[in-house]
Formats: sequence, structure tokens, C-alpha cells
Amino acid sequence: MDFSNEQVKRLCELGADPEGLPGGFASKADANRSFQSMEKSFARACAEGVRGHLKAAGRPEISLLRERLSGALAAAGFTEVATPLSVSRNFLERMGIGPDHPLSSQIFWLDKNRAVRPMLAPNLYYLMVDLLRLAPLPVSIFEIGTCMRRETKGARHAEEFTMLNLAEFGLPLEARQARILELADVVLAASGLPEGRCALESEESGVYGETLDVVSPEGLELASTAMGPHPLDSAWGVGVPWVGLGFGLERLAMALSAAHGVPVGLSRAGASLSYLGGFRLNVPGREDRAWRGLRHRTWVGSTTCEPSTGRSRVPWGRTSWSFPPGHGAWTWVRPAADSKAWSSP
Repeated sequence: MDFSNEQVKRLCELGADPEGLPGGFASKADANRSFQSMEKSFARACAEGVRGHLKAAGRPEISLLRERLSGALAAAGFTEVATPLSVSRNFLERMGIGPDHPLSSQIFWLDKNRAVRPMLAPNLYYLMVDLLRLAPLPVSIFEIGTCMRRETKGARHAEEFTMLNLAEFGLPLEARQARILELADVVLAASGLPEGRCALESEESGVYGETLDVVSPEGLELASTAMGPHPLDSAWGVGVPWVGLGFGLERLAMALSAAHGVPVGLSRAGASLSYLGGFRLNVPGREDRAWRGLRHRTWVGSTTCEPSTGRSRVPWGRTSWSFPPGHGAWTWVRPAADSKAWSSP
């Protein structure tokens, strides 16, 4: 008898290594007892981790990773740019993403002509046209920003993710391949991944055709690379050789954790309402369980309160929560004319 799928999922959310979970229990009751003991232990560790993170004024790992990458690329001669989160339909069509393209169904449209960018490349292409006109070659830029795609949520895909795109335009044709390898090493070293841990593999891209991907030992695609001249260049008026690399920061954070022996999922590595500092938030914290019931709840209507017990009674019977005496107090609020509400602090 092993843990159920739900139990395995919960333990992994709390930080357990799925490969290290026990199994082969004599009965379901034995499995449940073991699960409860492990869950309690991991939950306590998460609560301690959250408190430690707050006390240390910690920052998200992805923010620290972003700073390291920005600093390394600036030191390598790259200029950081910031472009809009939205992108026009025309820009996407110039990238070859028309109504019949597979990526078209993954785009979040804001209206009939604008969408949330599914990638950074269109805006960088547009920016590069002016930069090539104004500056001597080579021109080296990078951007780190949020992108969104309609994805099937899983261990390796999220609808909201952070991309690093770096591009260098105007280098010799014969230097492109070596430059891709050099820039990949710059990013991987700045991320903190051990040297030689990742490999390059040939892959087919829906936008750029055949590309070289940077892949971790766990089989996680960390980046895609491309080079030009490329058939897409003519739509933008670009006519010089170039190289480009696109890294997913959440995946870099996952690979870095795996390299340190603490594998984490995508939900822990990226923007989240469920984790802080890599620690799960939906765990018991204060010993006063009633605080969990009070959070973000307001009762509207004719409500009575017993100050001696701290128990609120809602006459229509929809909700009733309580808190220990001495922990907070009830206050009057008036959300609308001719109505009153009791609200917890």
C-alpha cells in the first residue's frame, strides 16, 4: 500500500522529494498515519521557513536571478531595454504567427488588434531597426520581462512566465555559432549553474525553424537560440547577421534548485500566491485556528456578537466564525447607505 496521488501531491507541495517518499505500507491506515506525520513535519518546516524569510526581509529567488543576469550581461557589453507588455497583431504576423499558426490559439487577446505578448522578440525586432540606424555595429541588447500564453498547466508550463531575451546584431557570419556558445555560458554562469552541467540540443521551433536549445540534465529546456540572416528579417527590414538567445527564468530557477539537490516545481519558482521564499503558505501557523476563519471575511446585515466569547452569530445562518477573547475586536463599518456590517480586524 502506497500514498494516494493526493497525498503525494500534498507532500511535494510542502517540499518533499517524490523520489524519497516511503511506500509498501501494510495497510491504508498505516499509510495514512505516515502521511499525517510527514505532512505535520513538512508543514511545520514551511511555517518556520516563511517566518525566517520574513524576518530576513527575503526576496524571491527569481528577482535575485534577474539581478545577477542583468549585471552579468551589462558587464558583457549588453544594454538593457524595456518594451511594452502588449504587442500588436501586425507585429505577431510579422513573426509568422497568423490565424493558422499553432501559437495563435495560445495568445491572450486584449482586443481585435492587441494582445499580451507571448514572447519578447517582436518588440525587440522593432526596436533593433532604429538602433541599427543610429548606432555602430555590433548592437547588443537584452530584455527581461513577463510573457503570457494559454498553456496546459503542468510541471513545466505556466501561463505567466518571465523571459530573458538577448540579441546581438552586426557580427561576422563565421562568428555566430561561437558567439551563441559564449553568451549561453555567460547566462548559465551568472545564474549559478555549475559549469558544463547543461548541453546543447538541436530542436525544431514553430517560429524560427531549426534551433539549438540549452537543456539541463533533467531534460528541462532552459533556452532556445537562433541566428540570422533569417527569413523573418525581411518583414522587419533587418539585413545584418545576428544571434539571439531566449531563457525562461523560472526554468533556470528550477534547474538551479535541482543542481543543489532541492528540486522545486514551476509553481514554487515563479510568481505565486501559494508560496513565499519557496515555502508553502497553506499550512497551520498560529496556534489560534480561528484566525484562519477570520481572514478577509466581513459579515453584512444584522449581526450580534458575544464579547465574552468572541463568537459572532449571523441570524440567517450562512456563516459563523469565532476567535479567542483578547485576539482582536469587532469594528463597525458602513459599506453602503442604510446598511451596516461587522468586520474583523
